[in-house]
Amino acid sequence: MREKRSQRQVGSRMIILFSVLCAFLIIVSLIGPESTGVVHRAAGVVMTPIQKGINTFGGWLGSITENFRDAAALREENEELRERVDTLTAENSQLVLDKEELSRLRELVDLSKTYEEYETIGAHVISKDSGNWFSTFTIDRGTQDGVRVDCNVLGGAGLVGIVTDAGPNWAVVRSIIDDNSNVSAMVSATSDTCIIAGNLQLIDTGSLSLVKLTDRDNKVHVGDKVVTSNISEKYLPGILIGYISELGNDSNNLTKSGQITPVADFRHLQEVLVIKDLKQYIASPENSRTNVINDVERPASALAAPDNAGGEEEQEGGDEE
Repeated sequence: MREKRSQRQVGSRMIILFSVLCAFLIIVSLIGPESTGVVHRAAGVVMTPIQKGINTFGGWLGSITENFRDAAALREENEELRERVDTLTAENSQLVLDKEELSRLRELVDLSKTYEEYETIGAHVISKDSGNWFSTFTIDRGTQDGVRVDCNVLGGAGLVGIVTDAGPNWAVVRSIIDDNSNVSAMVSATSDTCIIAGNLQLIDTGSLSLVKLTDRDNKVHVGDKVVTSNISEKYLPGILIGYISELGNDSNNLTKSGQITPVADFRHLQEVLVIKDLKQYIASPENSRTNVINDVERPASALAAPDNAGGEEEQEGGDEE
């Protein structure tokens, strides 16, 4: 309340002062021109510094206003530049992803040319089981695309696995690194048969188990190429699996065991190639009983047995899955 009263008093005094000043100027102007000149000169002397001060203050105030405008314009420009940088960063990231995908798709095209005698179709991996490795995963192709159970699946530079279930627009793939997967294979250089057994613990070292290799002439060596066998029931012949990295004699001195390095990257599968053709396997009368035995469920330890070296087993529900 006191502050309001003080403000009102100051305002009243200013009004009175200006009124007195105006009255004085009117009286002086009525006295005569000489007095008016004196007043003008006195007013000039008094008002000139005041006018300079007002002009200086106005210039300073104008510069501040201009600085505020410049600052606002700079902020707006910085925001636009920031948005542009974010857009360019996102576009660059997308270009990198597109380049990587293009590289992978080119690998699939090259792979399809390698196996051009088969009808193939590309697919994307859309889900997988928990864990770091693609031991079992789902792709976005199904029966309406010609994908069926037992279709062979390729990736990278060779064999990835086999289709175990399929719907209209999806299919489940069990890869060859899965613990329940056993593939009848052979050494490409000598045609000696063996079995490639899935082992998720061993794959952490980047390898797969090679067991029951028949190499009586000791012609198989580390570095040799391993492919699917022509006696396989479900896998098409001649598909590259990997290269021998370790090899040693079994205790029975009749077979050999070791490890291979697979050519497919089972940690980073994103696109795969599905072969629509199915293996047409006809069991001969001589080995029909052997095939029945191979279809019986048995533990992985049985793979170490020397008998039936060219066979294929699966721990759950049949061979080669």
